[in-house]
Amino acid sequence: MRLDKYLKVSRLIKRRTVAKEACDGGRVSLNGRPAKAGSEVKAGDVMEIRFGNRLGRYEVLDTQETVRKEQAAALYRVLLEDEETKRERE
Repeated sequence: MRLDKYLKVSRLIKRRTVAKEACDGGRVSLNGRPAKAGSEVKAGDVMEIRFGNRLGRYEVLDTQETVRKEQAAALYRVLLEDEETKRERE
């Protein structure tokens, strides 16, 4: 699955266009390397998302084309998240 689509489906980023801009702007890395929006994501990958001074690191558990809002959090596991990012997701 494409990285920008995964970010939208998992609801880590609300809109796919914002996810694409974040990827192309170098704010998303996949397995320690800068990732473009078209990068392939698979279970076991670790991604890091930076927005300003906020940071989040997540492990991909599953990739699905569609998922209900209530089940979106089951697609990833939080490895590291600063307090501000936690508050925004809640």
